[in-house]
Amino acid sequence: MQLLNGLSPQQFLDEYWQKKPLLIRQAIPGFTGLLSPNDLAGLACEDDVQARLISLKKNQWAVQHGPFDETDFTRLPKQDWTLLVQGVNHYVPGATALMAMFNFIPHARLDDLMVSYAPKGGGVGPHLDSYDVFLLQGLGRRNWKISAQTDHQLIENAPLKILQHFETEQEWVLESGDMLYLPPQIAHWGIADSDDCMTYSIGFRAPAAQELGQEFLGYMQEQLCLNGMYADPDLTLQKHPAEISTDMVRKVSAMLRQIQWNEDNVGDFLGRYLSEPKPHVVFEPNKKISQSKFATMLREKTLSLDLKSQMLFWQKRFYLNGELLGAENDILSANILATIQALADNRVLPAMTLNEDEIACLAQWFYPAYLAGFVEFAA
Repeated sequence: MQLLNGLSPQQFLDEYWQKKPLLIRQAIPGFTGLLSPNDLAGLACEDDVQARLISLKKNQWAVQHGPFDETDFTRLPKQDWTLLVQGVNHYVPGATALMAMFNFIPHARLDDLMVSYAPKGGGVGPHLDSYDVFLLQGLGRRNWKISAQTDHQLIENAPLKILQHFETEQEWVLESGDMLYLPPQIAHWGIADSDDCMTYSIGFRAPAAQELGQEFLGYMQEQLCLNGMYADPDLTLQKHPAEISTDMVRKVSAMLRQIQWNEDNVGDFLGRYLSEPKPHVVFEPNKKISQSKFATMLREKTLSLDLKSQMLFWQKRFYLNGELLGAENDILSANILATIQALADNRVLPAMTLNEDEIACLAQWFYPAYLAGFVEFAA
């Protein structure tokens, strides 16, 4: 693959993924980006877009959070600032094709596409990420320094997690179409080497064990059905009535041992949790049509996921934006399974040539998602 410097996806996973950095010259030849600087600034002014302005003045870092106004950009200095916009793949249709180039990494690991703009000298300082990232250069040039240093001490009271000390081990200047892959915990420092420097960061999430534990326990609350009630027919007289006895602790421990889970529970949890939209994401409902009209449109038009939608599957269960599609006891034909898997994998599904029963089944599954704005038809 050109994208991987001639490596096959399997070679990349075996030799580099979560192991060591990889510099790829002309990963996407001729790539200058999906947005102009003005387009990115316009996105940063939208209410539902997460954006930050990061600046350095007299060795002091400052962060402003969007949405911004046009006048915010006219007051900026000539250098030493950066605009970061998260979730660009939610707003720019052209990002779908770009993100699809990274399909050798499971969608369950994908976070988002962040785009940064900086004049010469702009950057966010030396820092670490806890996730994998591909740094693809669009317009301009950026100087990247990286280090596998173990000194992770941060600057105190800074609004960003910036390393106090940074020791350059490798350094490159990336030009349009070049890309740098970094695994987690590799210190890096990118500085714009030209005006109008735009970098496209394809990030892959790695939830912390604590986060997964908390979310899974919340999920299990809805799955629990424990039998019995606390009973103590063998209660004995206690010296201290306020004391919780060892016997009571043992009885309750035995009751709580009913709480168990298996891989099916974990798979169902991950399907819901990893496809759940971030709190700021809002969907626009589609114009209401009948379910029969929706079925007709499935035969005639291309169905696609909304740019903000995430669809995953576990065995024969499909999850769209944190919700289980259909009913757990639905029996799906091989054709329908393949069709739904294709939509999850490719985010788009051409007009369908399935039989009447299969179309009716798909209409029943996706009609609520269409009304909610999770899926849409091509114009």
